[in-house]
Amino acid sequence: MKLDCTHCHGKYYTQPMSCGHSFCPIYTKLPQLQTVRLDKENFQGTAPTVFVGRYGYPQVNVGILAPPDKIEKEAELYDAPKEWSKRGFQIPDVLGFRSVLIHSRMQAPVRMAKKYVEISQEVALSSSPVDVEFFLHKKPVYQMSTSDVETVMGAKAELKKAVLASSPHIDAQVEKVVDDDLKAVESLSLLYKKGFDENFLTRILSVGTLGLKKQRKLVPTRWAITSVDDTLGKNMIDEIKEYKQMDYQVFFGGYMGNYFMVLCFPYVWSYELFEMYMPSTLLNAEKEVKFSTDHEFYDGRKTYAENCVGGYYASRLSVLEKLHSLKKQGAVVVLRFITEEYTTPLGVWVPRQASRGAVQHGREFSSQIEMLEYVKNFVLERFHYDIDKILKESKVLTLIKTQKRLFDFI
Repeated sequence: MKLDCTHCHGKYYTQPMSCGHSFCPIYTKLPQLQTVRLDKENFQGTAPTVFVGRYGYPQVNVGILAPPDKIEKEAELYDAPKEWSKRGFQIPDVLGFRSVLIHSRMQAPVRMAKKYVEISQEVALSSSPVDVEFFLHKKPVYQMSTSDVETVMGAKAELKKAVLASSPHIDAQVEKVVDDDLKAVESLSLLYKKGFDENFLTRILSVGTLGLKKQRKLVPTRWAITSVDDTLGKNMIDEIKEYKQMDYQVFFGGYMGNYFMVLCFPYVWSYELFEMYMPSTLLNAEKEVKFSTDHEFYDGRKTYAENCVGGYYASRLSVLEKLHSLKKQGAVVVLRFITEEYTTPLGVWVPRQASRGAVQHGREFSSQIEMLEYVKNFVLERFHYDIDKILKESKVLTLIKTQKRLFDFI
């Protein structure tokens, strides 16, 4: 199997890496994948998800992902970020699931419904994986690709046609929303409040089943992921702004080598993310800590978070879910520490689930001085890094220190 690592510029690891590593963290995991190879053009598999590409837009690849065999139980585990996190699965586990999936795809214009697009829509809308028969032009090409945004994928194959081999199970609530002539923002909000997670919402948005009927179109999965996180977040921000301000609190936790420290201040809503690539990680072979940052104040962002990209919106959603559950608002500074444990980029679901886990473990403080002193000592001890360098760069902390409020004059 060839591996395509976007951070090593597509090199296939027969020599020292262009990223600065003398070995490839992805390549070293190959023996653990135990990939089942398909050695024929046709197969029947249990499809848990879909994927819409972005290259060539508005002519895009529409794909269904399925292993090369029917799966009788737990087929949903092949595309289940929340469950992976809940069960504590690690990088080799996720690579094992994703490496066997065959991405059978066909090109389609974003606004034209083809028969294959309709089948993709039924797979996406189904509450459980669907059996599908695939007829390919050639045998699949096994080349695993990684991404900071999309979930890692395995083999690719050009499709002649696909036929449903079992009936999709579409929830009545989903069917009603899809049948209604609602804006995508309204549909996402309704389904999220009814318990459908962002992974499912991304699928059904990407295959063009949401939005005003005359305006529906395919949305590349990469764009749909961030769009869902951003939309759900903005809906909660409107509610959170009505809540009372919270106390000084710090939350900490991590998953797959991504550690989050969430600093909350008694102030009106604002949010800032620092992503720090600790030395010796895949994205940082140097000795100094590299970081990216984006922020928003009370009035929100006007532009895309180009530095932290999808991780910005995914982590913000986790923070907003916590504030919403507490019925509080506040100014939030999030510190993400990406360590050498995170050897393979698996998608934006990793920081989303890592930050969700982090906000379950909090500690209150009586003052800002006390809280920041704790943060500095904790980071120094845990990561051997002086976080004061980062805190001095914080736009949100600067605003809190310099902006006078009515309360300050009482």
